[in-house]
Amino acid sequence: MADEIINRVANSKLKVIDLEDYYPNGNRILFDIKDWLLEGLVLREKEFRVAVSEHDWSQYQDCYIALHCSTDAIVPDWAYMLISIQLQTYSKLTVIGSLEHLESIIYASIISELELSTYKDAPVIIKGCSHKPVPANALVFLSQRLKPIAKSVMFGEACSSVPLYKRK
Repeated sequence: MADEIINRVANSKLKVIDLEDYYPNGNRILFDIKDWLLEGLVLREKEFRVAVSEHDWSQYQDCYIALHCSTDAIVPDWAYMLISIQLQTYSKLTVIGSLEHLESIIYASIISELELSTYKDAPVIIKGCSHKPVPANALVFLSQRLKPIAKSVMFGEACSSVPLYKRK
């Protein structure tokens, strides 16, 4: 056959944005404070403060930390604040919640700073498949930022995308 195969996707005006490209390096750590509570349930201030002051915080250098308590303990806000103050010197970011919540906060910051002018009036595909943990919230944040800029917003791959928005 003399017919040349033409890559219509490569020749189209489609622009693809892959959030995986913005994934910041650094370990993600789920820091459980239950071991610093009496029977994992009761926070005793004096003992808690001693545990915080004696802990080696330098091991969290350049890490992203999600603080949480895996038991049903009622933990006062100041306890998380006390830990976060110790981590501030070392960690890149500290939040209260799950690792998924941590990733959402990381990406919210990244997406709010993205320069999106190259996507103005263009059909945009938010890439769906990734090997790194891109949270669903990040996809939502990005689609909301793109809506007022892009001609259309889709999700997936160029060969198989789901239309989300098209300007009228």
